[in-house]
Amino acid sequence: QVQLVESGGGSVQAGGSLRLSCKVSGLTDAIDCLKWFRQAPGKECEGVAAMNNNPATYSDAVKGRFTISRDSGDNAKNITLFLQMNDVKPEDAAMYHCAVDGWGARCSVRAGWYSLGRGTQVTVS
Repeated sequence: QVQLVESGGGSVQAGGSLRLSCKVSGLTDAIDCLKWFRQAPGKECEGVAAMNNNPATYSDAVKGRFTISRDSGDNAKNITLFLQMNDVKPEDAAMYHCAVDGWGARCSVRAGWYSLGRGTQVTVS
């Protein structure tokens, strides 16, 4: 079973930067895509970034400011996923969740997830 544990959330000033991390363990051949989602109070959960071996894709709200990346180390089944957040805006405040998904068209910020982490909170002052 895939496990995802986020960290790195906190308070950041508008215009500042923050880097979120996600420890992903138990990856299988059914999983190809790594994602970040966010959910603000009273709003729907939205896809923020998605990546596989193709160029990463981003929501219009974060394109040019956020960067998704991964560090596999020596173990393909256990990786660390990152979300670098630059020029943070007040509307970026939300609970951020990392996620994994399948192949092909599943690797889109508009698709859902196969497994979702519990999240890390980002507040913007």
